[in-house]
Amino acid sequence: MVSFKNTAYLFFILIIAFFLRFYQLGSNPPSLTWDEAAWGYNAYSLGIDGRDEFGKFLPIDHLESFGDFKPPVYAYLDIIPVKIFGLTEFATRFPSALFGVLTILITYFLVKRIFYKSENANIYGILTSFILAISPWHIMLSRAAFEANIATFFIITGVWLFLGGVQERKWYLLFSAISFSFSIYTFNTARVVAPLIILMLGIGFWKILLEKYTQTIMAVIIGILLLLPTLKFLLSPQASLRFKEVNIFSESGVVVSANQQIANDNNSSWSKIIHNRRLAYGVEYIRHYFDNLNPSFLFIKGDGNPKFSTQTVGEMYLWELPFFIMGILFLFKKREGYWWIIPLWLILGIVPAATARETPHALRIETTLPTFQIFTAIGFLTVINLLKKYKKLAISILSFVLFINFMYFYRDYLVHYPREFSGEWQYGYKNSISYVESQKDNFDQIDITMALGRPYIYYLFYTKKNPKDYRKEAIIQREVFGFVNVNGFDKYRFAKNLSDIDNRNKKVLYIGIPNGVPSSANVLKTFYLLNGDKALVAYTL
Repeated sequence: MVSFKNTAYLFFILIIAFFLRFYQLGSNPPSLTWDEAAWGYNAYSLGIDGRDEFGKFLPIDHLESFGDFKPPVYAYLDIIPVKIFGLTEFATRFPSALFGVLTILITYFLVKRIFYKSENANIYGILTSFILAISPWHIMLSRAAFEANIATFFIITGVWLFLGGVQERKWYLLFSAISFSFSIYTFNTARVVAPLIILMLGIGFWKILLEKYTQTIMAVIIGILLLLPTLKFLLSPQASLRFKEVNIFSESGVVVSANQQIANDNNSSWSKIIHNRRLAYGVEYIRHYFDNLNPSFLFIKGDGNPKFSTQTVGEMYLWELPFFIMGILFLFKKREGYWWIIPLWLILGIVPAATARETPHALRIETTLPTFQIFTAIGFLTVINLLKKYKKLAISILSFVLFINFMYFYRDYLVHYPREFSGEWQYGYKNSISYVESQKDNFDQIDITMALGRPYIYYLFYTKKNPKDYRKEAIIQREVFGFVNVNGFDKYRFAKNLSDIDNRNKKVLYIGIPNGVPSSANVLKTFYLLNGDKALVAYTL
């Protein structure tokens, strides 16, 4: 049972979490990424006629999108917000922010179940939820349309329901299977992490699962039935396209380096063993794995991609560092409840992310949450309890440090971050599209640069183009490797090089990047980033 006091604490934490995730949601981050615009427009399209942007009816296994074959759950979750709030930035990000808040709620109940034998179970749950609520990592990933954030909710819920099933409510096992299945339909990384966590839980609780064999068998059957519609796609070349694009095993430099080292050793047998490319790839994998545990990434600078970090604080706060370390030590010392789930979950959650060339990567390892926060909560409470004599003073000092650290991050996020990194969020498209729409009738054709990436989806989004009309007009190019380019629709034409577009006998409005504007051009309007730099230019020739 949850006491009134704990309910009040939890309610207060959820209010904080809600505010931190929904305040200025439509304007900070300052613009939509092309993936966000794709989620919004596909939800808009599905809400009109049940088809995605390319006309596939009720897609279950994937959205073709740009040829990155996105798992479709986010688009479906976004249909109702888009219907209610319109095709806007706020509506597009609404599911991520909402499920971010719900993740904090479920985390409390999850931690209580993990430490069900501990007298500190409630306070562990409250502290973990609070730390997650104010986490820079979770706040930033909840405030943009990142499907990883939804998958994290489903995985956490799946673990919580599983533990409920093996403890006292055996039918929860069925709902656990459903939740894990949803995570696989939500984010590519979850397609690896979810099965690994299920395997971990299955091995850890095999005796109890055998005792509840009816519910176990039914949960397995439900899980298999739910995954059958996507099984064919998961085994297809398209499903592995994104992995081939970003994984370290397609990096030829490792092989070249290994062959050179062998050649330097005159092709000796011992050198072929030491410098074997498989061993080299193994070493590379381990290096990339531990990149995700780099203290600078976790506690100082965060992810190098500004979409996932303000660059001024880590994915976690610096004040968490000593408590995180203490939490690991005391978790293994006390071994309360199902303590072993936490370190194994963290270890397994990094497994797929370590195959990527870009490491560390906050988005790809988000499925490890809330394990980091659980460690911190355990360490925090243990240290406070060790300082019994000075407990109030210690809490006061630590609360002050926490508040200062949080305010440093949050003020930077609200004031400096959007101005400094608006270019990373493709800022400029919205204003330029508004201008183009006002001038559209004066021109036969509008040529738009692809230099900033995927402009067609922004034109669909901000013009609220009827998807039925768009499908008839779209000029689509599908590359041999599966990537999809939309080169035009209506009066719009898109190209990396504007000179490649056929403009014969047409009055054309050009939208290009500043350094691509010809010296003879008649500049009509310039569109700026929030820091004052030029983003796009409208001109004629």
